[in-house]
Amino acid sequence: MMRTKLPNILLITGLGILLASAVWFGYQVHISAKAQQEIKQDYSLSNSVTFGLFSVDQWRDRLSEVIDHQINGYSITPEQKKDMQAAVEKELRTLVAKTVAEIDKPQKTLGGKLKKMAFHTLVDSNALQAQVKPFAETIIQKVSSPASQARLKDIAASKIGQLENQTYDHTSEANAKVTNYIYQKYHVSDPIAFNKTVHTRLGVIWRNTIKNACSMLGCVLLALAFWWLMRKTVQLQTTLFVIALLFAGVLLVVGLTSPVIEVDARIQSLKFMLLGEQVIFQNQVLFFQSKSIWDIITTLLSQQKPDAITVGILILLFIVVLPLLRLLAKGIQLFVSNNKVVDYLAFEASKWDMADVMIVGMLMTYIGLNGILKSQLANLNIHNDTLTTNTVNYTSLQPGYFIFVGYVFFELVLSYILKRITPGYVSRRKKK
Repeated sequence: MMRTKLPNILLITGLGILLASAVWFGYQVHISAKAQQEIKQDYSLSNSVTFGLFSVDQWRDRLSEVIDHQINGYSITPEQKKDMQAAVEKELRTLVAKTVAEIDKPQKTLGGKLKKMAFHTLVDSNALQAQVKPFAETIIQKVSSPASQARLKDIAASKIGQLENQTYDHTSEANAKVTNYIYQKYHVSDPIAFNKTVHTRLGVIWRNTIKNACSMLGCVLLALAFWWLMRKTVQLQTTLFVIALLFAGVLLVVGLTSPVIEVDARIQSLKFMLLGEQVIFQNQVLFFQSKSIWDIITTLLSQQKPDAITVGILILLFIVVLPLLRLLAKGIQLFVSNNKVVDYLAFEASKWDMADVMIVGMLMTYIGLNGILKSQLANLNIHNDTLTTNTVNYTSLQPGYFIFVGYVFFELVLSYILKRITPGYVSRRKKK
């Protein structure tokens, strides 16, 4: 007798260990997914297009930096001196010619005639024209001296500063507060260190999430394999089915609470030339959202719109409450026979269970969003001599989706097995 019971005890113990392992791996998936979601939200907030490409303050600072470089690095070249001197000479010669022509006009008054006579007596117009060139050279030397150039730079810089003070949108203040908070949270001091830290952490978390999700699903498949091997052991069917229901409950809870879809659209880089210098915006997050089914429900229920609340209630009832009631009814049905409510929930209510519809809906949503984002972002990719932009689309299905899919298929298997091990229900259906 003990020899017969020992394998059964070992089987149940092994399944219990697998169940505990599935719970542990599912918990790790949930924790890792939430950690990834939090890090990406911080990253998207720190690199939000609102604080970057769409910020007047950012454009002002970057353009001012280019202009300041141009002003501080400016000096008059010999070629420019020659051009300036030629322009000054031309203007001075024109001025002298106009002055002489004005004085040489016929004068009607005695004073005018005396001035004209005095001018021609004291001033030789040809000699005056000859003095234009050395006078122009003196002006250019004075203007191009280091002291004069420094004064001109100060004047230009002060005018640019006045324009800067008049150009703002206050996003820099909010950006500074967000940046300081996030940098302190991740123990970094600059964007390069922050991006490196984020990418390193996300890589580790993603690998752990995939490993834990695969391990969890592996525990479920291994439990099914044990059940298949012991399918002819009638006295163990009830115990095995109850354990399987617990596996299904774990899959359902983890699938509901872990992110199922992530929408991430970015402008990876935007570059253009201004006054010979390159202006660059990098890692500009246009949109980021990572949601679990439970997050979607709570978001809908928190809205002030009746239609959103109605949709949230329907999803809650048919995706969360009804599947849990059906799992519970399947377990009760093994011990309570000929109960209409339990039979209905265990067998007939499957047509109201929308979990399978949900996985198709989420898949279609992902395909639709991914296609739209790729199309729209492709229109933003520009490559020419003056402007270069590169966009990326990181929209993806998350491990929570595949775990929820695993629950749906596992629940279908359980429904099939329950009908096979519940002949009383089958006979009652045939009588009807």
